[in-house]
Amino acid sequence: MPEQDITQNQEELLEKLQQQLSEVRQTGLDLLRTLQDEEGLQQWRSNFLMRRAVITEIMRNLSNLPPEMRPVIGQAANKVKKELEARLKERFAEVKQAALTHSLNSERLDVTLPGRKPQHGGLHPETEVLREIYQIFAEMGFQVYRSRDVETDEYNFELLNIPAHHPARDMWDTFFTTKEGVVLRTHTSPGQIRVMREFAPDPIRVILPGMCYRYEQISARSEIQFHQVELLVVGRNITFGDLKGTLNDFVRRLFGREVRTRLRPNHFPFTEPSAEMDVECFICGGEGCPVCKRSGWLEILGCGMVHPTVLKNGGYDPEVYSGFAAGMGPERINMLRHKIEDIRYFWANDVRFLEQF
Repeated sequence: MPEQDITQNQEELLEKLQQQLSEVRQTGLDLLRTLQDEEGLQQWRSNFLMRRAVITEIMRNLSNLPPEMRPVIGQAANKVKKELEARLKERFAEVKQAALTHSLNSERLDVTLPGRKPQHGGLHPETEVLREIYQIFAEMGFQVYRSRDVETDEYNFELLNIPAHHPARDMWDTFFTTKEGVVLRTHTSPGQIRVMREFAPDPIRVILPGMCYRYEQISARSEIQFHQVELLVVGRNITFGDLKGTLNDFVRRLFGREVRTRLRPNHFPFTEPSAEMDVECFICGGEGCPVCKRSGWLEILGCGMVHPTVLKNGGYDPEVYSGFAAGMGPERINMLRHKIEDIRYFWANDVRFLEQF
């Protein structure tokens, strides 16, 4: 092929590539002026500056051009690319400013409007009833005494007149730990021994609130953890009449002055005599309904006079001192007061349930 034909072909190719770059530049700038949002600008960037863009394709194929053409086309392509990138950056700033201006004009703040009231959290229903119980007994002269959740078998059972292999142990399904003789307390009654040993031979008038744990099948009426509030009074000449009067006063302060109560004989190893206290069903007024199992009464606590063996284990002479004890479940009281049908609601952390309180 003659030399002049090669030169002529190179000039034609050079002119064609320059024309192509010019068209890409002009098309890109014209289209860029019309775009009004960031999504469109991102699409424009993909079409004109990214891997599949015409400019990128030309620069990628520079190695296929004659050596004398490479710097000319490379410089031209690079110049167009930089110009488009600079204009894109400016356009991004313009679109962002326009969006901000539109937002300020269309979403103006009316400073005369009243402020939004912040939403405050509420107390858990268990916390509410526990505080109410504390307040009632504080007004009656009782102090709060805290005892440990992890107990020894000795304090949880033996010192409470429940020796090893005693049938009464079947009343409590116990969580045993990996350390022999250490359990999760099944009731707050071990605190009776601890408070008596701490204050003997002085008189005692305390409540012992806390969490208890039992290895039970979880259902609508039973949980593996629950609150309990223990009541303990020890002194000289304490009688069953003192027990009845204290509990009646407590129940009437909690449920209302008109509520009726009754005591039924029962058995607990650490009290003698023992009883359970019922209140008149406030759903049916004592006439009988499914909630009270047609009896007209609702059980709320167990109680009794402190067993002489327990008094002796606590450091008191049962010939000189006497006392009474009672144990109540705040969850059960809450369920009765608010007609809650499932004890599992208290620990499920369901906001729909908690917001009702």
